[in-house]
Amino acid sequence: MNYYLGVDGGGSKTLAVISDATGHIMGRGSSGCGNHQAGAATAETNIRQAVEDALIQAGLTKENITYSLFGLAGADREADFQILRPMIARLGLERHDIVCDTVIGLRAGTRQPSGVVVICGTGTNCYGINGRGQELQVGGFGYTFGDFGGGSDLAIEAFRSVIRAWEGREEPTRLAQAILEQLGYASEEVMFHHFLDNGLRVPHDIAKLLFQVAEHDEIARGILSRQGRELGIAASAVIRKLGMEQDHFDLVMAGSILTRGESRYVVPFIEAEVRLAAPDCQLKMLTQEPVAGALLMAMEKSGHPVEEVIYAQFHNTLSVKAANVI
Repeated sequence: MNYYLGVDGGGSKTLAVISDATGHIMGRGSSGCGNHQAGAATAETNIRQAVEDALIQAGLTKENITYSLFGLAGADREADFQILRPMIARLGLERHDIVCDTVIGLRAGTRQPSGVVVICGTGTNCYGINGRGQELQVGGFGYTFGDFGGGSDLAIEAFRSVIRAWEGREEPTRLAQAILEQLGYASEEVMFHHFLDNGLRVPHDIAKLLFQVAEHDEIARGILSRQGRELGIAASAVIRKLGMEQDHFDLVMAGSILTRGESRYVVPFIEAEVRLAAPDCQLKMLTQEPVAGALLMAMEKSGHPVEEVIYAQFHNTLSVKAANVI
């Protein structure tokens, strides 16, 4: 029997899953951040832990794995792969490959050979591949290099909006009470000075508060709509540069900011931008964990055909709803 390992190493968590050749899930393992850009040693430890836990649960050894596919956040440039190739080789899995996590997100979300994916989780990224096999990534390197958004940037936008409102530079916002309650401060003034005095960074998990108050808060809606437009602009750039304007393809949307239930504050703005570039594309929310794409790619790279039964198995066992994570 052949066995396949898929790994999704993101900015906040790493997930490793092993399946057999029919798509039956044999084992899972999870750990922390798998992005080497946040610390190579920590990422290597977390990836190793997730893989070893998956092997233990599956009752298998590294030698039993036919092929492994690692979809890793931060696998963007040759400089990254010079770090990642020896890191992953040290795991001792003989046949393996490494791609950016955007690639496995796209593969998990479409059965077509071409398409585009936008990811908005801790950060943002966009990737596409056209019918000729040409690939392009836009973004993924942070605000300084042209990006906007993801949990980290959105949290900062929410925080600074509260400060600006407190100072009178912006209209009052429901974000103030929500953030003060979550962070445990009695007032904006206390929070302001405590952050400055201690050199604190805004915790990225306050980004979720934007969705909680958006229905009744114009400032929160404005931040989220900007996120949508920026993602749509990135996708449109990929579409145009790859010459996909007249093509029929799926635009896959992935990452916790997009897949949460309140995505109505973001997705319509993505669609408005993308429709201008490619009227015939189909927007699809990623309903499976990205690691499903890593497993599918591992099978394909080893020469194993992906049949309908495998898609059905992954739909049942690796759906976002079934796992309650993304």
